Amino acid sequence: MKYLFLLIFSSALLFAQDGDEEFVNPKDIIPKVVIDLRYSSPDHSFLSLPQGDVALPKFYTANECLMTYKLAKALKLAQDSLMNIRNFNGNFYPEGIGIKIWDGYRPRAVQYLLFEVYPNPAYVADPASGSKHNRGGAVDITLIDLATGEELQMPTEFDDFSNQASHTYTSLPAHVINNRDLLKNVMVNVAGLLIYGAEWWHYEVPGASTYPLRDFQMK
Repeated sequence: MKYLFLLIFSSALLFAQDGDEEFVNPKDIIPKVVIDLRYSSPDHSFLSLPQGDVALPKFYTANECLMTYKLAKALKLAQDSLMNIRNFNGNFYPEGIGIKIWDGYRPRAVQYLLFEVYPNPAYVADPASGSKHNRGGAVDITLIDLATGEELQMPTEFDDFSNQASHTYTSLPAHVINNRDLLKNVMVNVAGLLIYGAEWWHYEVPGASTYPLRDFQMK
């Protein structure tokens, strides 16, 4: 009986782990989250390439976001906490603060294309080893006023490959640093996610690098 119990308990843990790695649409779990996949837009550009702005093609066929269930659950914790904030940084948020997702799961084929445009693994993961986005364990986000949909001011735009995008960059107005710190504190301390130091918008599940690489396109 003892061994049977251990077998059942071990199997339950295994299936729970598999469930956390299943892909879901975060809108199904967080109805008020805003999806704005930047790579589904034909006018997206990397903002600080040495040769100037380079327009990228429309890499995604739909503005549909996917990610692992574990990551979606973490974002829900963060969104639930942010929605309780009514006053912050001298501003009033009648419906609280929310999350806007710029990128979640990213097909590995897209990773190859991005790396061709900007082959710098400090900002674009080498597709040979794959990105945590390719595994569904990472997300690129910002904060919004839930009542208006307006983004809170952050240090840079998305995909700004400069020192100003770093979490440690301080030559910024105080309210911008406060916005960045709010995002970080909620994502780390409430959601339990990890930062990537060079990009204020990037957060990931601990252990995401062990998830399997995926390469399917959203329809």
